[in-house]
Amino acid sequence: MNGRSTGAGDSAHRPSFELLVAPQGGAGPRAGILRTSRGEVPTPAFMPVGTRGAVKGLTVGCLREMGASIILANAYHLAMRPGEKLIAGLGGLHRFCGWNGPILTDSGGYQVFSLAASRRISEEGVEFRSPVDGSVRFFSPEGVIGIQAMLGSDIVMPLDICPPGDAPPAEVEEAVERTLRWAERSVRAAAGTLAAGQALFAIVQGGTDERLRRRSAEASMAIGGFGGFAIGGLSVGEDPARTMETVRLTAPMLPADLPRYLMGMGRPGDIVRAIGFGADMFDCVLPTRNARNAQAFTSRGTIRLRSAAFAADGSPIDPDCDCETCRHHSRAFIRHLFLAGDMNAAILTTIHNVSFYLRLVRDARAAILEGRFEAFRDGFLARLPEGGTPGAR
Repeated sequence: MNGRSTGAGDSAHRPSFELLVAPQGGAGPRAGILRTSRGEVPTPAFMPVGTRGAVKGLTVGCLREMGASIILANAYHLAMRPGEKLIAGLGGLHRFCGWNGPILTDSGGYQVFSLAASRRISEEGVEFRSPVDGSVRFFSPEGVIGIQAMLGSDIVMPLDICPPGDAPPAEVEEAVERTLRWAERSVRAAAGTLAAGQALFAIVQGGTDERLRRRSAEASMAIGGFGGFAIGGLSVGEDPARTMETVRLTAPMLPADLPRYLMGMGRPGDIVRAIGFGADMFDCVLPTRNARNAQAFTSRGTIRLRSAAFAADGSPIDPDCDCETCRHHSRAFIRHLFLAGDMNAAILTTIHNVSFYLRLVRDARAAILEGRFEAFRDGFLARLPEGGTPGAR
């Protein structure tokens, strides 16, 4: 990626990134377009999470109608079941899951390293037991690239080490250094494995240590060969205020002409703040997972739809929302469905939550393009209880 399109009609071109609005010095809100052979992604962008190839509770038709431009799937989970070879034999991940837009696949590094009791890390990679059948599996940096090459995802993530938020400094530093060594191997593997339409992103680690974040960012840039940069290793148990401060410090360290992906977070207030710090792409399971637990996101904070307070409430989940759920159904009806154990309760709440997140980043993008992002951010955060998640604005 170099900020220039190679032509949307070329089915083999690598994804490219064009910034339409860029802050001075690299720090501040940005608006751009990520162009892939399967479509354009306006940024800032939220990627609904389809861990195993499907966004829980939503069909691909629903996602298209909501305006989703890109989804995320997880190479680790797909490799465990049904297997990358089967998916490749059926025409690749896009054909397998029925989504014809761009797909980013996470490498599964976070999932592997969360299996602390059943994995063994070496310089070569990670050995672990499959949670599906208990078999011993091994992920190397090269092997993870190969899995994603077979899946055919548009954006590929390398294997990295994600230490917990309370890890001692020496462990965090070692994670940074090994992640960098694995990144070099990933770039070499990608050069001979990935198809022309696929791009490899780097992952910047370092916990909440500014020095290590800078070391990780600068060394990753020196390696070269990356089409974007991700901020990883956050929301793993560290203080929320330190999380947002780390995003604020790290985003401007990354190349100004490439997309910046903040991995795995967050709540709506976190996303709005992170956009203000210069992040471009986001994913999070909260919209779908919380929907299954009867929690809905609104422009004035979260609500729990099982609450007795909504038993006779004829208003929509969010009066400011125009999603299918809010146009046709009341809080009282959805509460009734949850109490009755009807699967439509989770589906309708998921439709609302994912629509809310997609609209949030669209509204943020419009505000950036129109030069009013600070007013948008401050207004959004002011409506949330206590200004939303703790952290700097």
